[in-house]
Amino acid sequence: MVSFVTKKGGARLNLIFDVGQICMIGEMLVKGLLDEVEEIGQRYGIVGRRKELLKMLVAVKSGRHILLEGPVGVGKTLLARSIAEYLSRDFVRVDGDERLNETKLIGYWDPPMVLKKGYVEEAFVPGPLTRAATSGSVLFINELNRLPESAQNALLPVMDEGLIHIPHLGTLKAKEGFLIIATQNPEEDVGVLRLSEALKDRFVLVKLGYPRREEEVEIVRRHVPDIDDETAEISVDIVRSTREHPSILRGGSIRSSIDLAKIALMLRGDGDRWYNAALMVLPQRIELRDTAASKESLIRDIVRSVLGEGEGFLELRSR
Repeated sequence: MVSFVTKKGGARLNLIFDVGQICMIGEMLVKGLLDEVEEIGQRYGIVGRRKELLKMLVAVKSGRHILLEGPVGVGKTLLARSIAEYLSRDFVRVDGDERLNETKLIGYWDPPMVLKKGYVEEAFVPGPLTRAATSGSVLFINELNRLPESAQNALLPVMDEGLIHIPHLGTLKAKEGFLIIATQNPEEDVGVLRLSEALKDRFVLVKLGYPRREEEVEIVRRHVPDIDDETAEISVDIVRSTREHPSILRGGSIRSSIDLAKIALMLRGDGDRWYNAALMVLPQRIELRDTAASKESLIRDIVRSVLGEGEGFLELRSR
C-alpha cells in the first residue's frame, strides 16, 4: 500500500492506493497523453511525429522549456506552433540573428518619450521576450544557436525564476503559461554558435530527424493536392538520395521534395522535366564535401539513378 497526502477544501486527505491502482492511474495518464497527441496531429495536419509530440507535451505539462534539434525543414516550427495553439497560448516568434542583442530581446526605452516624461512605463518598448513572458505566451526562438552570447544570457533569469530585470522600470514577473520553445540546427552547420552549458541545462531536448519515406511522400501529397503518386514518389526519392550520397555533406530538405514535386508537375510534357526541375531546386540547397566537384553533374547522376537509367535504381526506389 502507498499513501498520498492531498488537500481538498482546506482539509488534508490521506489517500491510500495499492500498487495495482497506481499502475492503473499511470496507464490512464499515459492514455490521456496519447489521445491528446493524436488530437494535435489530426487537428494540425501533422504527418507522423507522434513520439516527438508526446515528448513535447510531457515537457510542457512539466513546466519545462523545450529545445528542438534537427536539420532545416523537418517541421520544428509546425510542431511548436501546433502545441501553442492547442494549449490556447499566443505565439511570439523570434528568428536567431547575431544582431538580436539583449536590448532588442528584452526591450528598450524610447528616447523622445523619456525626454518628455522620464522613465515611465509607457516609455518602455517591450521586446519579444518581455511580451511573451508578461502575457504567458510561448516564445518561439528559431535557430537559438545563432543568437549572440548577450542575448542567450538574457534568457537565463526568466527561465530560472520567471523574472526580467529592467533598469529604471524594475523587475517584471512572467505570467503563468510562459514557455520557451527554441530550435537548434546541428552544430556542424555553418554560422551557428555553440550554446553555453548554462543555457542548455535549462532546456529539455527533443531531437527530430527526417521522416520515413512513406511519411515524406504523404507530406508532399498534402502540399501538392493535385499531384499523382509517381511524381510524388520520384520527387521524394531524388531528394532523399541527396541526403545519402557520400559526396554530399548536407542534402535537400523536405521543402526541397515539395518544391521539386511542384516544379516537375508544371514541367509535365518536357522530356527532361526531372533534370530541369532538379537543377532548379537542388543546387543552392545541397552542400558538397568536395567543393571542386560539380553540383550539376552530381544531381544529374542522382536523377538518372532514381529514374532507373543507372545502377542502384531498385535500391533507391525501395527506401
